[in-house]
Amino acid sequence: MICSACSVPVLTQFASPALVGPIVEGGGDPATDPAWAESGAVSPAEYARWSGHLCGMTCLRMALGSGAPSLFALRDGAVEHGAYTQDAEGTIRGLIYAPFAAYVRQAHALDATVHRHLSPDELLGLLDDGRTVMASVHPGIRHARRPAPGRGGHLVLLTSCTADGGGVHFHNPSGTTAGTRAADLALSEFEPFFAGRGVSWAGRGEP
Repeated sequence: MICSACSVPVLTQFASPALVGPIVEGGGDPATDPAWAESGAVSPAEYARWSGHLCGMTCLRMALGSGAPSLFALRDGAVEHGAYTQDAEGTIRGLIYAPFAAYVRQAHALDATVHRHLSPDELLGLLDDGRTVMASVHPGIRHARRPAPGRGGHLVLLTSCTADGGGVHFHNPSGTTAGTRAADLALSEFEPFFAGRGVSWAGRGEP
């Protein structure tokens, strides 16, 4: 699906969009996703282990547009650059912004900048300047009308300001409906979920 508001693909981090809700909110097992192989994973077990960690790779895949590598091919590149690590127990850590930015600059020709401290107004400024922003938000943003449970822990792709200039248009890799996968929120509604950090880049890179 292509978002009519911004011409950027709308993708989910789980291969079957209809299963995002049952997985992220119902405790479903990703290994039962019948479309798992489309992700590029080598097995249902690998898919189940990693798919919940790949919101950032889904953002990158959307930014790269048609012809982008598979989700797990992007994961492989990010791992090679140190953007994901695993501890002795095998716990996955990441996405780590600095090596991620280095990866997308080298492999995908995106002039990426890490923003460790980013105010909501600066966020709008980056979008006004034509930059795309991968922003850290709480995953509860899919229920934006509810009080924010916290900030950060999930990544969404901001593609533009809203038509009135006072909000953001973003794609959520773990959106459970069409309206939460490509959404508009006023800045005052977005801000309570926003952790004040992210990565931005200009234009589209190379798949």
